[in-house]
Amino acid sequence: MVLPQQGDNDVVMVMDADTQLDDGFLAGAVVRFTNDRALMAVGGLFYGEQGHGLIGQFQRNEYIRYARQMRRRRGRVFVLTGTASLFRPVALRTIAESRNATIPGTPGDVYDTAALTEDNELTIALKSLGGLMISPQECTVVTELMPSWRTLWNQRLRWQRGALENIGAYGVTAPTLRYWAQQLGIGYGVIALSAYFALIALTIVSLETWIWFPFWLGLGFLFTLERLVTVWKGGWKARLLALTLFPELFFDMFLNLVYVKGIIDISFGRQASWKHLTHAAPARELSPSEA
Repeated sequence: MVLPQQGDNDVVMVMDADTQLDDGFLAGAVVRFTNDRALMAVGGLFYGEQGHGLIGQFQRNEYIRYARQMRRRRGRVFVLTGTASLFRPVALRTIAESRNATIPGTPGDVYDTAALTEDNELTIALKSLGGLMISPQECTVVTELMPSWRTLWNQRLRWQRGALENIGAYGVTAPTLRYWAQQLGIGYGVIALSAYFALIALTIVSLETWIWFPFWLGLGFLFTLERLVTVWKGGWKARLLALTLFPELFFDMFLNLVYVKGIIDISFGRQASWKHLTHAAPARELSPSEA
């Protein structure tokens, strides 16, 4: 057992196998821990790897916007990302000791192994115990993207359902209020975006002559400008995709369908499971006689 042997000045890093730490990640985290002895965890800001065509660019734009939002929040954590996060040992030990007492889970376990989104659950657990955490802008990582719509659907369904099940397990408390509000906001977004597309379709089939309304044109321009500005650091591909607007709106609609599917599965008590992304086996090295 490693954790019981850790001292007060040690830190424990948890990261995914597909994560690449950017330069300065560890140094930045150490500085944060050194300057604030009350800080219990430091999470990374994640960006998407290159490649995977249009679906990859959708995800990269999404992650760029999330990182920008975290910077504007001055690092205030929503989720200690599983891509790469560091913890003080005392924080993890306290979580394990508090399981099945003040927080859900099996006594002695750091992670709730029943949770589909273990990083989100661990974040809520630490917040429920009063732990301080931060996701500073100097701690960035590059993470794997889903290469197909099927794998993206599976990933996001796990994320969405896991988030709902986590807050359901903790109930409505001060630390979970923001998470409940987020889910209500997503639900409202599903209704609003669906109504928007329905209104556009109804307008197209109802009008014999298309009418341009300056007010709505101006509002649409501002919305497009916001989408463009929020991915500016992603380069010309990110900007071009944001500027076209409707492809990203359809991507948002895809995520909304995932949200609805998660709600339906929970309502009917359907069993959830992990669906790991499979990778091709590395090529076998040639022997000297075969080379």
